[in-house]
Amino acid sequence: MSQLFVNTGNSSFSEFVRAHSPDLLPLRREVLAAPVGDQVPHATTIVAATCAGGVVMAGDRRATSGNMISQRDVEKVFRTDDYSCMGIAGTASTGIEMARLYRVELEHYEKLEGREMSVAGKANRLATMIRGNLGMAMQGLVVVPLFAAYDPQRDAGRIFSYDVAGGPYERERFDAIGSGSIFARGSLKKLYRDDASADDVAMTLIQALYDAADDDSATGGPDVSRKIWPIVSVIDADGFRRLRDEQVAAYVEQMLEARLIAPDGPIAPLR
Repeated sequence: MSQLFVNTGNSSFSEFVRAHSPDLLPLRREVLAAPVGDQVPHATTIVAATCAGGVVMAGDRRATSGNMISQRDVEKVFRTDDYSCMGIAGTASTGIEMARLYRVELEHYEKLEGREMSVAGKANRLATMIRGNLGMAMQGLVVVPLFAAYDPQRDAGRIFSYDVAGGPYERERFDAIGSGSIFARGSLKKLYRDDASADDVAMTLIQALYDAADDDSATGGPDVSRKIWPIVSVIDADGFRRLRDEQVAAYVEQMLEARLIAPDGPIAPLR
């Protein structure tokens, strides 16, 4: 039996696969001869904000290839362990693959170490994986995730964003990534309130996604006729939970009814 299967000196699943079967790793492939970023579906937009005792993340469902809608119901927010999740913007297929590998990475660490990785450790481990994709990113296959986790040491949610080279940056209160992020972030600046409940923050994020879809063609708004709703997930001391479609649909219905009267959404008080 290979010593790799009995050696517990390294808790990284990626390093184990790299040593045993490096050809199976999605992040170490040969650089392509020409950029192909515009030819594959891209995913946007992801938003996240802290709430009282946790954090909420939401994502729209649209994937685009150039000016074409390639998929209307793609999933961009993924559970990575019991107390964390990540959302992806950029190349959809590479992002989904990275999210799956990252989940196994965290599970592998827990099995070998017998404990959960710290929130900072999780954020840094994801940064290493993003850095491993840098060669593909230079060819247009960019993946820029948003990571959110509940930190039991602080009894609070934490949010990390990244650049293409893997640099992790912790964000206070809220953040957004993807082509609609500039519009979503502007909406969050207006609507976010400190220590709001998870329900209120979920509604705030849905409002932000709607504002992003209003100005960014690559971001999809709620599709009422097809019953395609944003993905909304909450992480707190009770762990990760994804809101049911029925719950999200109720939020969307409430928002749309209000926007029939005020199309630009809620107005923040000046004082």
